[in-house]
Amino acid sequence: MIIVFTGGTGGTKLVQGLQQVVAPEDLTVIVNTGDDIEWWGLHVSPDIDSVLYGLSDLLSKERGWGVDDDSFRCLERMKQLGQPSWFSLGDLDLATHLTRTAMLRAGKSLSRTTAELASKMGIRARVLPMSDERISTMLDTAKGTLTFQEYFVRERHQIAVRRVRFEGAHRAHPAPGVIESIEAAEAIIFAPSNPVTSIGPILAVPGIRDALRRAKAPVAVVSPIVGGEAVTGPAGALMTMMGWESSIAGVAKAYEDILDVLVADRADEAAASAMRSESLRVLCTNTIMKSMDDKRELARFTLEACAVQRSAEA
Repeated sequence: MIIVFTGGTGGTKLVQGLQQVVAPEDLTVIVNTGDDIEWWGLHVSPDIDSVLYGLSDLLSKERGWGVDDDSFRCLERMKQLGQPSWFSLGDLDLATHLTRTAMLRAGKSLSRTTAELASKMGIRARVLPMSDERISTMLDTAKGTLTFQEYFVRERHQIAVRRVRFEGAHRAHPAPGVIESIEAAEAIIFAPSNPVTSIGPILAVPGIRDALRRAKAPVAVVSPIVGGEAVTGPAGALMTMMGWESSIAGVAKAYEDILDVLVADRADEAAASAMRSESLRVLCTNTIMKSMDDKRELARFTLEACAVQRSAEA
């Protein structure tokens, strides 16, 4: 079994690649839900939806989120009616949120709801939320405390962040199957996702980080930082706020207690050479995923790195 932890657009790209090179039934995706938002009375899970759309070939290639070839007539009408419109939901996308919200109101858990949505979309990989309980990523900023979506979408992540916290995490539990998947894994991969706001909420759920420390499988992290800059989004700035460098060394620091293999871009070969040690393998390849071939090749490279690590530890 291959386990991948993910959140955000870069993570979904690697998940798409992994589905191409391993049997979907052998792939388990554990997804950040700290970004979840209630919008127009609906429960929206942006990272889960990106994974579901990516695995079912529905994801918009142009935007990197939402459904391909969607329209936004409902959004336009809501704006005309004076409703908030800074968070864009497409018309086809709305069907997912309506269905999820109805299931949750009927008493189903988020993990059960996610599994049913995946099945309806023809997905054979297992998609798990990090927890069935509500955890909200909150950012203390110069404009006050904001949810992640307010910071990332409404403010376009252009304001300084003083602190990030995961509200509700301390009393949450891993979703059913999360710990068991970690224990049974042959390889554990962290996608090139923001270590602070995409992976941070997952690792904040009590029990998950401990399970990763005990895991028999090698843990590989694909860096979201290339040449000192985030490929997309505010990862670099948020890492600096946390006291980590905006570099592959900073990525290694974020995961230092669980990391076996760091996969970096060829642009960071010099930095990688300086970091290699007996306890940490740092490998370089192309990590910029512009095509499905790029996604497949990065997936293969990362899996091979895990296989070599597993053999070395045997």
